[in-house]
Amino acid sequence: MVKKIFNGFVCVLKFIKSYFKSLIFLLILFLIFMPKPEPNLVEIPLNGAIFSDKEILEKIYSARDNKNIKAVLLNINSPGGALSPSFEISMAVKSLAKIKPVVVYASGTMASGSYLSGIWANKIYANPGSFIGSIGVIIEGVSIEDLIKKIGISPQVIKAGEYKEAGTFLRPWSEAEKEELQNLVNKSYALFTNEVAKARRLDLNKTNEWANARVFLANDAKKLGLIDKVSNYEDAKNETKKLAKVTNEIWKQSDDKSFFSNFSKSSAKILINTLLSQFNVTK
Repeated sequence: MVKKIFNGFVCVLKFIKSYFKSLIFLLILFLIFMPKPEPNLVEIPLNGAIFSDKEILEKIYSARDNKNIKAVLLNINSPGGALSPSFEISMAVKSLAKIKPVVVYASGTMASGSYLSGIWANKIYANPGSFIGSIGVIIEGVSIEDLIKKIGISPQVIKAGEYKEAGTFLRPWSEAEKEELQNLVNKSYALFTNEVAKARRLDLNKTNEWANARVFLANDAKKLGLIDKVSNYEDAKNETKKLAKVTNEIWKQSDDKSFFSNFSKSSAKILINTLLSQFNVTK
């Protein structure tokens, strides 16, 4: 019995010795090509001023439609931006949160349009030093009338519509134009504050406390109900995992790609040929 066991062990050693390089090569191929576990959590960054919503909407919709993704962490560090794309992102987050949990982490600045973007998340966490709020609307402009007079330029305008020149920088705005622009700002502000009040369950009669365009540090923002918790990045990730109800979390950065996505077919072929040569294995 002992002899049989010993002979079997010797046979295994001989096999390994004879085919060691081939086994190593096959192991390398297995490690490269073996299927990886599907990610079940994803982090989506929202950085910089918001002038376009296309890129982040693609990521949000991708996370929404991916059945393997169980929850989303939206990492926001943005001073805000245009009202329309900010609303578009906000509505996409609202739609996503109806399907799977969304946690927002304010890692730097979550103000104005970027605050609007994240209000419908299930939870909003913020770094202690983050800037939160700036809930307001503004239209700015300059008049270069004196400058163009000095350099001898005389503007000429042909228009249809009384307010077609509202906001022009060629001359001071008329009182009627100012009134119309103020009306536009007021309606935009009402739209903004109503949306925040609904999402965060805030009192619209107290907008002067939380929506007068002030910027708050995270602790003050929490007292006002603008966020849920003052914490850190790791805590926000753990909350995302908890809401997702996954035990073995596998995070996918929104721009992750597979190992060979950065290689063309020819590059992959070169890699395999190099390995074959290295281990003296013939095809």
